[in-house]
Amino acid sequence: MAGVLTVTATSVGVCGRLLAVLPSLSVGKALCASLSSSKCYSSMSWNSLQCRTTVLPSRKLVIRAARTESKGVTLGFRAPDFELPEPLTGKVWKLDDFESYPALLVMFICNHCPFVKHLKKDIVKLSNFYMKKGLAVIAISSNSVTTHPQDGPEFMAEEAKIFNYPFPYLYDESQDVARNFGAVCTPEFFLFKKDGRRPFELVYHGQFDDSRPRNNMPITEGT
Repeated sequence: MAGVLTVTATSVGVCGRLLAVLPSLSVGKALCASLSSSKCYSSMSWNSLQCRTTVLPSRKLVIRAARTESKGVTLGFRAPDFELPEPLTGKVWKLDDFESYPALLVMFICNHCPFVKHLKKDIVKLSNFYMKKGLAVIAISSNSVTTHPQDGPEFMAEEAKIFNYPFPYLYDESQDVARNFGAVCTPEFFLFKKDGRRPFELVYHGQFDDSRPRNNMPITEGT
């Protein structure tokens, strides 16, 4: 059903992979709502918490960082309002800007995270494919520039340009938006659906797939 995005949500167990959910968006099948035991790749670097990926020996990086778990959220959790700037264009984006879309994918990422780098090309490929079907996509960086200056807005703009991000890459300087979503690591994915005038409601929260740098597991093809 090219060009048409139909979303229904049913809790059918734990899948732990975004790619187990998104393919069903275009054909109207039930979505797998994985809302527990979702493991993220890299701890998010708050002002009071240093990113684990920067302090672990390289041989332990994948094993230990991958144990960071997403904060528990519940099925039907409503997308929090936000108002964030896009460093590349200077535009300020709000949740209301996506009111006309049937579904919204919110990705918490950052420039320096090795797990984001591992998935970056596939995230762009997946976004291009599903945005053509009507999915709205945004990425948010909430990392502290004090601990990771390479995640600052000027470098975000450069990153978005180099990799030709088809989605807005937004800067959450106060980190309030990440806290409101319950995001604690990168990359972390939140997929919301919208029925008519109802607010966006969460149907998936967790990881992209089980692939990690150097675990020799191929990244799931999503298109």
